[in-house]
Amino acid sequence: MSYGRGGMGMGGNMQNLMKQAQKMQEEMKETEKLLDEWEIVGTAGGEAVVVYMNAKKIIDGIEIDKSVIDPDDEEFLEDLVLAAINDGYKKADEVYAEKMAKFAGMGGLGGGLL
Repeated sequence: MSYGRGGMGMGGNMQNLMKQAQKMQEEMKETEKLLDEWEIVGTAGGEAVVVYMNAKKIIDGIEIDKSVIDPDDEEFLEDLVLAAINDGYKKADEVYAEKMAKFAGMGGLGGGLL
């Protein structure tokens, strides 16, 4: 059996793979930017506490309704803040998993995000 150098052979396949990997890395960078800009809203206590974050779980704001601020029961407010953060984290995890799923099989090409 002869394995001549006709056609694309191994070199062409490798070149194709490299192009595909580069395209995937570019798509991943775009997706990372999208995750940075995606606004997630976590809530607790019927929106008495609202936490704003991106899909990478970077918190950039918290709103607290004055009706839940009781100087004699700070633990209640602490619990609401934690619940709102955890709600946001859960939503962020869902968005992150959905947007990054197509990159899961990239192995070492993923840039360490997964």
